[in-house]
Amino acid sequence: MKSDAVKTGMQQAPHRSLFNALGMTKEELERPLVGIVSSYNEIVPGHMNIDKIVQAVKMGVAMAGGTPIMFPAIAVCDGIAMGHVGMKYSLVTRDLIADSTECMATAHQFDALVMIPNCDKNVPGLLMAAARLNVPTVFVSGGPMLAGHVHGQKRSLSSMFEAVGSYAAGTMTEADVEEFENKVCPTCGSCSGMYTANSMNCLTEVLGMGLPGNGTIPAVYSERLKLAKHAGMAVMEMYRKNIRPRDIMTKDAILNALTIDMALGCSTNSMLHLPAIAHEIGFDFDIAFANEISAKTPNLCHLAPAGPTYMEDLNEAGGVYAVMNEVNKLGLLHTDCMTVTGKTVGENIANCVNRNPEVIRPVEHPYSKTGGLAVLKGNLAPDGSVVKRSAVVPEMMKHSGPARVFECEEDAIEAIKGGKIVEGDVVVIRYEGPKGGPGMREMLNPTSAIAGMGLGSSVALITDGRFSGASRGASIGHVSPEAAVGGPIALVEEGDIIDIDINQLSLNLRISDEEMKKRKENWRPREPKVTTGYLARYAAMVTSGNRGAILEIPGNK
Repeated sequence: MKSDAVKTGMQQAPHRSLFNALGMTKEELERPLVGIVSSYNEIVPGHMNIDKIVQAVKMGVAMAGGTPIMFPAIAVCDGIAMGHVGMKYSLVTRDLIADSTECMATAHQFDALVMIPNCDKNVPGLLMAAARLNVPTVFVSGGPMLAGHVHGQKRSLSSMFEAVGSYAAGTMTEADVEEFENKVCPTCGSCSGMYTANSMNCLTEVLGMGLPGNGTIPAVYSERLKLAKHAGMAVMEMYRKNIRPRDIMTKDAILNALTIDMALGCSTNSMLHLPAIAHEIGFDFDIAFANEISAKTPNLCHLAPAGPTYMEDLNEAGGVYAVMNEVNKLGLLHTDCMTVTGKTVGENIANCVNRNPEVIRPVEHPYSKTGGLAVLKGNLAPDGSVVKRSAVVPEMMKHSGPARVFECEEDAIEAIKGGKIVEGDVVVIRYEGPKGGPGMREMLNPTSAIAGMGLGSSVALITDGRFSGASRGASIGHVSPEAAVGGPIALVEEGDIIDIDINQLSLNLRISDEEMKKRKENWRPREPKVTTGYLARYAAMVTSGNRGAILEIPGNK
């Protein structure tokens, strides 16, 4: 056992004395030590129930012959962090979570791990840690929130942000907004649409690191506690069979995840997190893979914000495995990949039934023949940019308009709510990338304001920052290279015409190469916005959005 390094032999007598201080018995120390990585806290709605998940996992581990020992991981609620300086601290926690979990697990020599995440950066951070540590590991998330109900319609957090925009436009009263406020988030859990948290929990299932139902069983269902017990049992079986994360998270498994990402219509943030996870297993993930896979993968689901269905509906329709089985009718998955069930992907999804063709469209009748995400390139984004194609209205798939340039998110929001943005405009928000932000803030406030103001079918938004999974519309993020390193987005001037063609995968600034070169020669780097603390260290090490905003030691490649 790996844990023998801290519990067996005369040299480990001091270590055993400390285990005695914990109240551990000799019998417990004779078993494998299983780290239970708990993301429980009292500030994130998606994490407030994780204490119960932890207890269920611990019971499962103990029932199967292991000794469970809990330690914590942090998590940020992107909704609460949205629209202020706190959002600079969201993406950056992904790497902090991976690093701190690596530290705890290695320092204490755990034989196996059960990761219990739920929200946006918490899930990929723990997946990155699992790949680094490579001890038997199973994931079980806290589960999604149930949808809210307002005036007989299902609603979610994206509706809430858009309600604020509607209020600014004068189409909703303060009382209307308050009703939404009290009803759209009715339970604990990760917000109820196919936002980033649920995207990553579903993709954890596809990767093979979570049991069936990990991404879709609602947080408040007792079925989730049963799932947690089975996760504890499963990790002990993995330990006995010596099945490790790098046996599961292979290149083929990551390509499976990208394929199902297209079918589900996941958050654009998955195009930050999949490359980062791939980096941990030594796979150089080029975001252009997305277009190659999208070209042959139909989009089968339109969950909120793209459509009127929610995670609870996907769960009832058969969940992630039903989507995988539907997609695999086209032979698009690598079915021989190993999973935490001890079975292959093919064995897991065989005979999984699509119980609701309105929630999971059959491959013969998709929402579109191409996938939910697209990577756009051109002279404005030579290294790529990302758009959630499945959440763009048809009339905005091709759009040209004058640039309305803003140097930060707050200025853009003020202009949108002040009625200064009009039909046809292309809002450009720059110096909000991984390095320039720093921290690559999500832009849910401006996208929601655009939608709430009734401009969702006539105004585009382009940024070197990123978008919440709750964003919809012609919202193009991750523009790379970012403004802070002199990318073309830094060279856009007010009134320049920007040409967007999502079907042709292009994003261009309508100026000559000579003019672009002249502007580049005149560009000068800006003073960093933050010079102390964690954000300053992060800005010094972070790469661009097209590489997943991974951290590298400056000078190393």
